[in-house]
Amino acid sequence: MQPLHRPHRLSPRAHFLIAFTVAVGFACAPAQGAPVRGAAVAGTAQGKAVTEKAPTETLQPATPAAAVTHVTMRNVHFFVDPKVVLRVRRLSGEMRAVSDGPIVFDDKRSFTIKITSAEVGLASADLTVLLNKYVFGYPGAPLKRLRVSTSGRHLVQKGVLHKLVDIPFEIKAAVEPMPDGWLRLRPLTTRIFGVDGEGLMRALNLTLEKLLDLKGAHGARVSGNNILLYPDSILPPPGIEGRVTAVRIEGDELVQTFGPVAASTPDWSVPPDTVARNYMYYRGGTLRFGKLLMLDADMQIVDLDPGTPFRFDLDRYKQQLVAGYSKSLANGGLEVFMPDIEKATSSDSALSGRIHPR
Repeated sequence: MQPLHRPHRLSPRAHFLIAFTVAVGFACAPAQGAPVRGAAVAGTAQGKAVTEKAPTETLQPATPAAAVTHVTMRNVHFFVDPKVVLRVRRLSGEMRAVSDGPIVFDDKRSFTIKITSAEVGLASADLTVLLNKYVFGYPGAPLKRLRVSTSGRHLVQKGVLHKLVDIPFEIKAAVEPMPDGWLRLRPLTTRIFGVDGEGLMRALNLTLEKLLDLKGAHGARVSGNNILLYPDSILPPPGIEGRVTAVRIEGDELVQTFGPVAASTPDWSVPPDTVARNYMYYRGGTLRFGKLLMLDADMQIVDLDPGTPFRFDLDRYKQQLVAGYSKSLANGGLEVFMPDIEKATSSDSALSGRIHPR
């Protein structure tokens, strides 16, 4: 009598792979990646000026051309969220009011920023918050618990893809600017459930485009196995317009270049205080901050600590203003000295600024 064969017991990983295959077989439907509508984004100076817009649309300011405020930034860490910092190395552009009236620092939606040229970095922690909170932070999003890091010249994304079941994944991708202004994340390696995801997807005749429905995403779409992000739309306000022309990984940062790599310096961008290393300079148009109204604006905001980048938070700029000091210039302009936002609540820094003005 032949002994009965015992059935083979499946490992936990095998169970996951079976679940993945079943989920894909019953739930996978091709999702055409099309430009999505998303909150216009800010990658610069101040506040926020946006209404929802498709990436290909342009906000039309209601103010005349004469009301343009030119803006220049150097070495500024600009907060667009309590946990997201735009590391502005250099920026030149212009601000326009969205509706009739001045640009209001207290209203992040009162203006847009059009970048002429800039170099802006985003740390992996900033990208992690942006993806989870703004790009895929909506009910039913297919991607969640995302974590971003860098590896050499590449970006690494880990997270969970939800398709009936939660599918853990890890993608190492090259980041490339596209002619239409999008950033392409082109996968180099893909792992699903800890195994070779590329081979598994080929065997099942799948692509990320078939797996991901990103109709609800803000500034993201998928084409084949590539995920595409639109820089103007993945950030919270203020509104921004600018074309990314180059991108690179530098340490822990994704560094984006807007406009020409070697941009010329226009006359209006030269600030009154040319010695200052970290500053924001506003020239022309009408600015309103608090109860003050500045016509034909000429204002330079200077970091009190030139040894580190100027950490500026538009949502809490009044704290920085109170903790600093200002002086009137001979031409009627204004030079404002502020501490970093983290130091703004310190009575010592406020006192120091008043006792030792420049």
